[in-house]
This record gives sequence, C-alpha cells and structure tokens, in this order.
Amino acid sequence: MLIDDIDFADLYRKQLQLANRTEKKPEHWDKRAEKMAENCASLTDSYLLQLLGKIDLKGAESLFDMGCGPGTVSLALAKKMPIIYGVDYSQGMLSVAARRAAQMNARHVQWVQRAWEEHWDDLPQCDIAVASRSTLVADMRQAMTKLNNQARLRVYTTHLVSSSFVSPTIQRALGREVIELPNYIYALNVLYQMGIHAHVDFIRGPNCQQDNSTWTRFLENVRWSMGELSADEVERLETWYQQQDPRTIAPASRDWALIWWDSVPREALR
Repeated sequence: MLIDDIDFADLYRKQLQLANRTEKKPEHWDKRAEKMAENCASLTDSYLLQLLGKIDLKGAESLFDMGCGPGTVSLALAKKMPIIYGVDYSQGMLSVAARRAAQMNARHVQWVQRAWEEHWDDLPQCDIAVASRSTLVADMRQAMTKLNNQARLRVYTTHLVSSSFVSPTIQRALGREVIELPNYIYALNVLYQMGIHAHVDFIRGPNCQQDNSTWTRFLENVRWSMGELSADEVERLETWYQQQDPRTIAPASRDWALIWWDSVPREALR
C-alpha cells in the first residue's frame, strides 16, 4: 500500500477512540494551574530551555502560543517578542499566567480564552506559532492546519514520543488492558499529507508529574490520566503501590518530539 493511500488523520482519530481518550474539561486544568506553574514553568526548566534553543526567532516580532498553560513559553520569550498572544481554554491557567506576567512586568502579553476546536477568525496572525505539550487534540489535521494558518513564518509543536502517560505496568496493576495514545508519528504523517515537509527533533525533559511520594499523590496522578477508578481498581492499585519504591514509579524524564516547519500558504495546503 502506498503511503498516500493511508489516511493518517483518520488513523489518529481511531487510535484516540481505542485509547478511550476523552477531552478534559477546562475545570480539570484550572485545578492544575498552580502546580504546573510551580513544576513546569520555571525559566530554568530543562525542557523549556531545549525548546527555546530550537525556536528560530529571526525576523519575528509576534508570537501565538496555543495551549499556553501558565504562560510557560509566552513569558520565557516576553523580553524578545513585542507582541504575544497566549491562548488557552482554561481560565485558571490564564489567570495564573496573567499573574506571573504582572510579576515580570510583561504587560504586552495578551491572554485569550479559546479552545482548539473553536474559531480563531478574530485572532491575529503572528510570525511564530507554538503549541508546546498541548497537541493531544481531537482532530490533528484541523489543529495543524489552524496553527499553520496562524503563522506568517514558522510553526513549532511538541508531541508525545511515548504512547502513554501511564506506564503499562500501572495499567496492568489496575487490571485494565494497556491502551496506547497516538504519538508524534501520526502528526508527522498528517503534515506530510497536507503537503508540509516538517523537521523533527527531540527534547528530553524532566517528568513534571513524577511526584508519587505518597499514596494520595500517586492515586491523584493516576486518576488524572486514567479517569475515575472503581473501588476494586483502587484496592488493586494500593496493593501494588505498597510494594514499590515511590521514587522509581515514574520515569525521571519524558521525551518529546519537536516538529516544526516553515509556514505554508493556505492555498498550497492539500
């Protein structure tokens, strides 16, 4: 079968369905905003430093940061970009980002509440578009098309290398089938079929959710990724947890694929 006969956008959607992946409500992220700002948004964070080192700002004066969270990328570039739009569907994330911006005196950053699936027609096109750790979307082709059209110069996105947020060992401990999420390969092939020949690089960063030091914290982490658990599953998981060294339950690092490309005119997209 020729690669062009494969609909990677459809395969992506089917893999999400197989994984029983459901979109988290904004309220879920609202509750995580403070913790994410504390653990993942430091200007000395390894992932962030690697990402910034790979973003070419030549000729760029404006940034569109989709899924901006607590302002991780937006505020890291605030001194280099006179125009920045940080966009997220979680008001809690935007509130934390705005507070951090005020503390940094980055008053030129504008925060916009918007989801991937909503219209962006009123949002201005920028030179650079970024989607950092926010690309596990319902429709990959639609998302990549919107990002491409939002950027005048270049687009930078990061995607999972591993196919799961929760290790297969933990999923088996729950008594569940191991489920796999679509990783970066799907996005790369979707872009190819759109007529975009993207570049791929890799970032090895610390795992922001590796704190499993207590049973309560570990259970919270698993529920966050796996959804609600039955009483039987909680019992199974606690029995398994008591037999582990909490320091080694989660890997210390998480790899991300950086996929970037020069923006393509709308009329040139397939």
